[in-house]
Amino acid sequence: MVAGHGKTSRREGPMPAGGYHHRPAGKSAICCRGKMWHRPGVYTRGAMRYVARNQPLATLESEPSVTTKRPRFQIPHVFVLLLGVILLCSLLTWVIPSGAYDRETKVIEGHERTLLVPGTYAPLPKHYSLEGALLGDEAPGHAAPVGLVDFLAAVPRGMEGAADIIFFIFIIGGTFGILQRTGVITASIDRLLRKLGNRGSLLTAVLMVVLGIGGSTLGMGEEFIPLVPVFLIVSKRLGYDRIYGMALVIVATEVGFAASTLNPFTVCVAQGIAELPLTSGMGFRIVFFACAMALAITYLILYGRRIQADPARSCMPDDPFEIEAGGEAAAHYHPHHTAILIMGTVIFLFVVFAVQQYGWWMDRMAGGFLLIGILAAAMARLPLEEATKAFVKGMEEMVVAALVVGFAKGISVVLADGQIMDTIVHGAATMLSTVPRYFAAIGMLCFQSTLNLLIPSGSGQAAVTMPLMAPLSDILGITRQTAVFAFTCGDGFSNSVIPTSGILMAMLSLAKIPYGRWLRFMLPLFGLLMLLSALFLTIAVAIGYR
Repeated sequence: MVAGHGKTSRREGPMPAGGYHHRPAGKSAICCRGKMWHRPGVYTRGAMRYVARNQPLATLESEPSVTTKRPRFQIPHVFVLLLGVILLCSLLTWVIPSGAYDRETKVIEGHERTLLVPGTYAPLPKHYSLEGALLGDEAPGHAAPVGLVDFLAAVPRGMEGAADIIFFIFIIGGTFGILQRTGVITASIDRLLRKLGNRGSLLTAVLMVVLGIGGSTLGMGEEFIPLVPVFLIVSKRLGYDRIYGMALVIVATEVGFAASTLNPFTVCVAQGIAELPLTSGMGFRIVFFACAMALAITYLILYGRRIQADPARSCMPDDPFEIEAGGEAAAHYHPHHTAILIMGTVIFLFVVFAVQQYGWWMDRMAGGFLLIGILAAAMARLPLEEATKAFVKGMEEMVVAALVVGFAKGISVVLADGQIMDTIVHGAATMLSTVPRYFAAIGMLCFQSTLNLLIPSGSGQAAVTMPLMAPLSDILGITRQTAVFAFTCGDGFSNSVIPTSGILMAMLSLAKIPYGRWLRFMLPLFGLLMLLSALFLTIAVAIGYR
């Protein structure tokens, strides 16, 4: 043992002829800022090593570490995660009994909706076989668990079912590529921030309120996907990280969805199914919108100040956060940039209007964004070859964002094939009917949030659950308006964390944010918003919210 040390000395390097030579008496090593310099050709006890002649001087910092850190658990890539969920749902079809409610078609808000008929649930006989486990079983008259072939086909079938959204995302990417090449986005943001000065918090609040109102009144979600690259540039210019720019869009949107006032895809559908007057109970939801939005804005501003003070406290501290600035035109603001901005804003607002008034959907919305790209290239006088390359490059950036929607859609394909969704809903409704009304209201919130993992569609979830939750609320002594409020909160807030939300996953892919890093930022805020929802639900039960 070496004196003064608790470990046996480990001598490195071959033993020289004549043995080791110790430091001559009266000589000492030179220490400079933690570095121990030694005369070559001596064995130094303090450094525990032999330094051979003509060998570069060693330092204590260069000593290789003998301890290894255990690797931290990392959430896998989104494709692996979603494929795992599809596999889990496929396995559940072998465990959970199949069953079904009768369906009926009703016209709600000018659209036909297929709804469950309460009290008609009946179990379905399920056929198990080795052939079905491998190739699937499509024999009529009974249910069958999902087999290997059906599991593998779930993703292609999901992409087929979500083809309109997938191509919509590709068109958005191409249009944004052209806009980036014209320099209009970067130049406009730089000009705006120069006028605002050092008021990033004010800009954050204004942007989130505007987007939140869009989600609350018009149900805008997919329409905001093109804003992610724009808000990333805003975040970069303000000195924040990727997560800040992403949160500006998705958090504001989902707060608006949760506190729906006129959202035609959630609250209007749910109220129509519950046989409530449309837009009724709006005052209570407006107050909730204000409180939830204030909480979200405060959380995001505090996060921004934290990472400005210490970038290492970011949820992505190792991210260089580099964004392509665009073409040469991005350096200065030109008159044609104003014309492009006006043109793009007018077409965008018309598309939103057409969705509400004429029932436009993904194909025509994509056509509107394609027109923006074509006109922007013409107004910026981009050569055809240059504009085409920018369009293709923009589409390439959207590949993961588009395909993840198809993977997420594959989950609903598996659940429909196994016919277990109605069984899950029936079991939850039966369980909620046995608890006191205050706990039942919060239970509805938790159930809707959990079910959103399997049915990440607001109108689809309303069609499945509200025909049961509305009469169940009558039995429990809870107003139907409260049941609708529990549905909108559960559906809205969970869209910001569940991996099956196509919009969330598309935005994360576009922003190049790993899902695990996003959860690290979002889960605390999600918990606070759910607690706020539970508080308002308790108040709703107490006052008989109608």
